[in-house]
Amino acid sequence: MAGGLAALLDDIAALAKLAAASIDDGGAAAAKASAKAAGVVVDDTAVTPRYVHGFTADRELPIIKKIALGSLRNKLLFIVPAALLLSQFAPWALTPLLMVGGTYLCFEGAEKLYEHLFHKDEHGDDHPEQEVPAAAQGAEQEKTMVAGAIRTDFILSAEIIVIALNEVSNEPFVSRTIILAIVAVLITLLVYGVVALIVKMDDVGLSLAERPSSFAQRLGRGLVVAMPRLLTALSVIGIVAMLWVGGHILLVGMNELGQTAPYELVHHAEQSVAAATGAFGGVLGWLTNTLGSAVLGVIVGAIVVAVMHLIPRRSASATAH
Repeated sequence: MAGGLAALLDDIAALAKLAAASIDDGGAAAAKASAKAAGVVVDDTAVTPRYVHGFTADRELPIIKKIALGSLRNKLLFIVPAALLLSQFAPWALTPLLMVGGTYLCFEGAEKLYEHLFHKDEHGDDHPEQEVPAAAQGAEQEKTMVAGAIRTDFILSAEIIVIALNEVSNEPFVSRTIILAIVAVLITLLVYGVVALIVKMDDVGLSLAERPSSFAQRLGRGLVVAMPRLLTALSVIGIVAMLWVGGHILLVGMNELGQTAPYELVHHAEQSVAAATGAFGGVLGWLTNTLGSAVLGVIVGAIVVAVMHLIPRRSASATAH
């Protein structure tokens, strides 16, 4: 009896170790999958602060919380189950679907680049129209803004989950489920935690600026001044990340579908630069690959922007005349 109990305890301990190892493996895979979605994460972080612009300071964090909960519902109730079903019953569709997401990323990055270069008013503003502050428009406006943010997040979240799924498509179904759930939670916490820090940075700065310490005052004024610059930097980084990640997804996808020439061209350039630059070869080779991916992203994105915006606008102008 004692021997049987000892054997049972040994089995339980072995199962516990196996479960712990599985969790570790799942965490590592989730971290790797999340890193692959970096471009979309940066874009999501850059976009979301705009939805709390114009609201009073006491409503900023509650609004971000509502958007974060909506984002988590999007991922866990709709996107992750759909992605798992796809990977289980139609894995052949994963690469084309991923390329559709990559094309969308290229389009969004190229569209933002186009608007930044050609749609400014004489003062250099991207959005010259004067808007009524959101705080003056009441609770209904808050609901509208939250709903709009959640809809936008749905698209970005779907891209994140599909990119993550592509990284763990060879894992067993249960492992894929756990990993994607971890990715969904981690990405949501990361994005909306950073967003909360960004939108409250100016409030923290104002609070520090009112303290008697000269150091605190300088730090506070620095935070207030840095806020718009940080948002601008995030916007630029988001555009670059979308073009790079979208272009890379298309490169790899075309290679997997048999159109190998673009991938081989970029890969050959990466290897040549890495071989010719010695100690810095790894970094410069990666930068070469990134540049090639971004160039493809710009080309594809520009084509889609032309199809979606420029050609219809010119057709409408010609019809009017």
